[in-house]
Amino acid sequence: MSNRIIKKYFTYMPDKDIIPKQVTGKAGSNRLFPVFLKLENLAVLIIGGGYVGMEKLQAVITNSPAAKITLVAKQVSNEIKELAKQYHNIVLIEKPYESNDLNGNDIIIAAINDAAISQQIAADAKTKKILVNVADKPELCDFYLSAVVQKGDLKIAISTNGKSPTIAKRIKEVLQDSLPVEIDDLLTNMQRIRNKMSGDFAEKVKQLNEITKDLK
Repeated sequence: MSNRIIKKYFTYMPDKDIIPKQVTGKAGSNRLFPVFLKLENLAVLIIGGGYVGMEKLQAVITNSPAAKITLVAKQVSNEIKELAKQYHNIVLIEKPYESNDLNGNDIIIAAINDAAISQQIAADAKTKKILVNVADKPELCDFYLSAVVQKGDLKIAISTNGKSPTIAKRIKEVLQDSLPVEIDDLLTNMQRIRNKMSGDFAEKVKQLNEITKDLK
């Protein structure tokens, strides 16, 4: 992605994220609230030990390698066991799901191919007021796991409002290939410049806009 394209669609505001100029809040649009969680401060429970469980576990541990994760399943695949050996913060428990498994956890991810149990997990989580994600059941989810593009400290989460993970994956691939590795150096340099600036918020906005106005 060229700097010209970035400049067209985004406006820089210091101390805040880059905000799309052209996004509107019209009825029927994506109303999900994007947020980045510090999972190392939370307890995550994944229920499911097969292919989907592995996919969700990889998504969590890749983005938050220090997250405290417990995975519960009647059977845990060898792939999951091998991955768990690399992280002291992943606990595997081979047993059927029970509602008490949710206790002490902050985020629940149901990753099983059983509609009845998935619905039960969602109901139990809502009763206990715990946020839950249920694989392939958007109507039961309090949140979705995003496709993620990462280049150093830059992390972009992509949402299709649960409509098409495949499209999210393709957009991720495009952005991953388009964004240069050097963008992390740019972020570091901009942080140094901002930290050295004096003046109030409005003055910093003015200075940073002046610095970035020639991006093409």
